[in-house]
Amino acid sequence: MERSKFSEAQIAFVLKQAEDGTTIGEVCRKAGISDATFYAWRKKYAGLTPSEMRR
Repeated sequence: MERSKFSEAQIAFVLKQAEDGTTIGEVCRKAGISDATFYAWRKKYAGLTPSEMRR
């Protein structure tokens, strides 16, 4: 399985930006990810801190 080029902290930062009111399209463009990737991350990591993501 291929390792992600984004760390847990980076994923948490992207998700936090969207929660704070930035549009999802803008967040994805800045991070260089697709909308599908964002929604997959949100489904998998919603509400978790970076330390909890590692478990």
